Amino acid sequence: MNHQTSKLLNNAALIVVDVQNGFTPGGNLAVADADQIIPLINQLAPQFEHVVLTQDWHPDQHVSFADNHENKKPFETIELSYGTQVLWPKHCVQGTHDAEFHSELQIPTAQLIIRKGVHQHIDSYSAFMEADRQTPTGLNGYLKEHQIDTVYIVGIATDFCVAWTAIDAANMGFRAYVIEDACKAIDLNGSLSEAWQQMLAKGVIRIQSGEIFKGTRDN
Repeated sequence: MNHQTSKLLNNAALIVVDVQNGFTPGGNLAVADADQIIPLINQLAPQFEHVVLTQDWHPDQHVSFADNHENKKPFETIELSYGTQVLWPKHCVQGTHDAEFHSELQIPTAQLIIRKGVHQHIDSYSAFMEADRQTPTGLNGYLKEHQIDTVYIVGIATDFCVAWTAIDAANMGFRAYVIEDACKAIDLNGSLSEAWQQMLAKGVIRIQSGEIFKGTRDN
C-alpha cells in the first residue's frame, strides 16, 4: 500500500458483506446479478489497510429457514421473541458449498472473517450484532482496538445485511459509508427504498466507488 492511499484510509476498514455462493447466481438465496459486483469489490480492497469479510454460517436447523417451520413458505414471516422474522430458503448452511465465499472473490489482505447467524434460534443480518440486538459478533471491539473510526460497506444484500451493518456501525459511533455500486439488493416488497431511508436517517453516507478511487489518487 502506498503512502497516499494509507494516508486517506488507514483509520478506515472495508467490510465485505456475504459475498458467498448462496447469495450469488446458482445459490440457494441468489440475488440477481450479485456476482457482477465482485470484480469491483476486488479492486476496492487494496485501497484499505483493514479489510473484514462477513460470512453467513447457519446450522441446518436454523430458525430462519422456512423448511424448519410446518406449513410455512419462504418469504413469509413469523414472530419470534426478538420481533418479526422473515423466513428464508435454506441457505449458507455451515460447511456446505453454498456457504463458501464466491471463487471470484480475491481479497488475500483480509484480516478477519466474521461468521454470523451461527446460533440456531437467532438470525443475524448485521456484521456487528445479531437480530436479538443483544448478541455481539465482536466486530465492534476488533475495529476499536485497531483505532478504526470509519467503515465502508459493500456486498450482499443492500437492503438486508448491508443495511443492518451500516445502521449498527453508525449507532456504535463509526462514520459509515455504503458504496452503492459495490452492493446488490434483493428489493423484496420495496425493501431497498425503505432500507436507504433508514440508513440515511441514521447518518449513513451513500457514495459510489469512483469517489474512493478518486480520493486515493488525489490525496
